[in-house]
Amino acid sequence: MSGHEKVLWKRPDHPDSYIPPDSFLSSLRKNPNFHPYTYWELVPLSFAVTQHLATIFVFLSAFVHLKEGTLDPRTLVWITSVCFVLGYLVWEIQDYTSGSSALWRVDRVKHLKSSILIFLSLMSLSPVLKTLTAATSSDSIWALSACLFILHALLADYGSTTPYAHAQERLTSVLSMNAAISSSVVLASRLQEDLAVFSLILFSVQVFALFPILRRRFQHSHLIARVFLTISLMAASLLLTVSLSRSVTLLYLLVFVFVTLVAPGALVWAQKYKNEIRGPWDVAVPKVD
Repeated sequence: MSGHEKVLWKRPDHPDSYIPPDSFLSSLRKNPNFHPYTYWELVPLSFAVTQHLATIFVFLSAFVHLKEGTLDPRTLVWITSVCFVLGYLVWEIQDYTSGSSALWRVDRVKHLKSSILIFLSLMSLSPVLKTLTAATSSDSIWALSACLFILHALLADYGSTTPYAHAQERLTSVLSMNAAISSSVVLASRLQEDLAVFSLILFSVQVFALFPILRRRFQHSHLIARVFLTISLMAASLLLTVSLSRSVTLLYLLVFVFVTLVAPGALVWAQKYKNEIRGPWDVAVPKVD
């Protein structure tokens, strides 16, 4: 029995499930592929989720301000345009520092044409989008928008990409963006002015289509830059909401604290309950030389 071997090229004398009694627990391993995390290692990893939720809250606040007339649509268009230019400059700087700007210089003209086409398309479709849900009650619109934003947050890609990697978008990331844009369209249909509809849809493209790409690049930047971006988005969402509802502002703050500080601690606490057992009873893995 002591000479029993688990090999594929010999005819065994025992069934495949046979384990020698003297070696049953000798190969027992617990959590062989487990990598324990520390609290301060997980906190920076939660920044991507916090930033994404903050952008959703900023968009919702901008919509409410537009609907109540406390935000001029022209101001939102200018803010969106300035943010687009700043984001593009950051993108170019990251490409330049990584040495990959020469590979993408040819596409800049195509990107500029695409941006102008999207801008003109949204401007021409604004009158149509304003009357898109005219026959639908507001309660149905709020419920549909909430479900789409929840789907958007669940399917979003919270990973990272290097500045020189231009990988294809994942299916879940595309579905997440489509859910956010669809929710933005149904919300914009409740606005009264064509310019307000145009400004909100333009802002949604900026926030839900372009910013996530830049945010994934930021995951490889310095920790100070990621902390600054996270705090800036959190502060923007809270400042835009505090004039609308203090209770909602408090809810946003609790969500930020839970995602950024409490959830990593809960994951570290739950690590002690991980107990994966490996042994000779597992399915044999062939080793090919």
